[in-house]
Amino acid sequence: MHQSILPPRQALILASSSPYRRALLERLQLPFSVQTPDLDETPTPGEAALQTALRLARQKAEVVAAHNRNAIVIGSDQVALLDDQQIGKPGTHQNALEQLRRMQGRTVMFHTALCVLNGGASSASARMQFCSVDTAVTFRNLPDHQLERYLRIEQPYDCAGSAKNEGLGIALIASLSSNDPTALTGLPLIALTDMLLQCGVVFFNDSAL
Repeated sequence: MHQSILPPRQALILASSSPYRRALLERLQLPFSVQTPDLDETPTPGEAALQTALRLARQKAEVVAAHNRNAIVIGSDQVALLDDQQIGKPGTHQNALEQLRRMQGRTVMFHTALCVLNGGASSASARMQFCSVDTAVTFRNLPDHQLERYLRIEQPYDCAGSAKNEGLGIALIASLSSNDPTALTGLPLIALTDMLLQCGVVFFNDSAL
């Protein structure tokens, strides 16, 4: 049976409590564990959405890497932007409904930042890699009763912008544009695959074929 493999004596850790990121990482068929970083995700005053996402992705990876010196640690964060205002996780039903109302017929930019820290790397440049993948999402105009029904079904209160696109939330979307279809869900796998290759990960192990 095929299985992707990690470099010798290195573990892979996802620094996230998100079940969506965990499900995406499982697609790479790598053994990994999950650790939740204890981090305040509040944007700093005057911080741009992209900078917030990059900072938090890096901090998540750093917090977990500090306790796992030789591991490869993945940190990721997503921030949505509309009218120069950051849109985060709604937390409650009413907040989610207000977010969806604001986004009706509008295009929202989702910045999905990624950081990979390789504790086994010999140089600073190889040790840390980071990037952001942007997704422009245009939302449909839908009546409140349909938005309410969507929220009751999916309860996307832990999703930035309340748009759970891997579920029924895809019906909220009129169109989207991105270099990576997995970025909107929260973990850009194309960029991550490239970073992991730089860490010595093998995705197509000849001996396992």
